[in-house]
Amino acid sequence: MKAAVGDRIIVEGTRPGTARRDGEVVALRHADGSPPYDVRWSDTGRVSEFFPGPDARVHHYPEPSPEEETTVKPGVLHLFAD
Repeated sequence: MKAAVGDRIIVEGTRPGTARRDGEVVALRHADGSPPYDVRWSDTGRVSEFFPGPDARVHHYPEPSPEEETTVKPGVLHLFAD
């Protein structure tokens, strides 16, 4: 399993009634993207060191191209004058 900063870690519950958990990779311990990762969990906002098990997966976000980095970004307030 490989991850990059900004990727999402999703941990599925392995037993009935166990909640799914997800978080953002905020730091890597190894340059090649191998575990462990520092993850900020969405349910608590806390950052912890995480060693993924078989119930975990990584959702990779595509890297923006240079053209996309200069376009309007969603969720950001942009004011345009006429």
